[in-house]
Amino acid sequence: MKADAILTLSCPDRPGIVAAVSQVLFEHGANIEESQQFDDDRTDTFFMRIAFSIAEGGPSVQEWRGLIAPVAEQLGMEWSIHDAQRPCRTLIMVSRFGHCLNDLLFRWKSGALHIDIPVIVSNHEDMAPLAAMYDIPFVVIPVTKETKIDAEIRLREVIAEYDIDLVVLARYMQILSDDLSRDLHGRVINIHHSFLPSFKGAKPYHQAFARGVKLVGATAHYVTADLDEGPIIEQDVVRADHRMTAEDLVSAGQECESRVLARAVKWHAESRVLLNDDRTVVFS
Repeated sequence: MKADAILTLSCPDRPGIVAAVSQVLFEHGANIEESQQFDDDRTDTFFMRIAFSIAEGGPSVQEWRGLIAPVAEQLGMEWSIHDAQRPCRTLIMVSRFGHCLNDLLFRWKSGALHIDIPVIVSNHEDMAPLAAMYDIPFVVIPVTKETKIDAEIRLREVIAEYDIDLVVLARYMQILSDDLSRDLHGRVINIHHSFLPSFKGAKPYHQAFARGVKLVGATAHYVTADLDEGPIIEQDVVRADHRMTAEDLVSAGQECESRVLARAVKWHAESRVLLNDDRTVVFS
């Protein structure tokens, strides 16, 4: 990535926002490598993402935070600056379906995702051999109705121990508590099939097959206390027809889930996703 830092911001829309931010960057020797913006008429909110390079000997990323702060306060911004060279430290959680995990690991290892994966967490042992192939620590945290509170305490410890920026639920088949969902707001991505609310419960693809569905899809979203109703980051579909078996639908669905989740993780890691109440702005 050519840029050294990425500034993302949102604020009430008004004239002069771009000029004010660009002036600060110019005055301190930054060069804008990429800039995207969006004005949401629904909420009268302005969103912007600027990737910029820093002149040799120029301000550090931490110093840039101090330089941007006065303008941000003046314009009422919610904002952040990230080191564009630092990979997003990502904890992946999985249960017994490994297709999304396998896909993320391959993309990470091949350099397609700007992330580090320092640890994988599961409530089962099944994916331990896959983690071992990539030489990644694999932490098993069993979850039952009786141990759920203790399990989340242990999960919080792992998140702190590995300095985690992002948690990815790669077909992790447990529901996070409301408290944990709130504490990790905007930092947990989940993937599920797009049949909801039509085919809930076990074997949704087999339920869909029985109804003769013509589309198989997947949705990646941020996790909130409202189950599977968090702000959507990415979706995709695959057409189905009468020739496909239930197993064909499962295979198509898993492939769709994998690529949708990978896109969501990629865009989050590159600071391309901004929260907009119950929606997202995605500068893809």
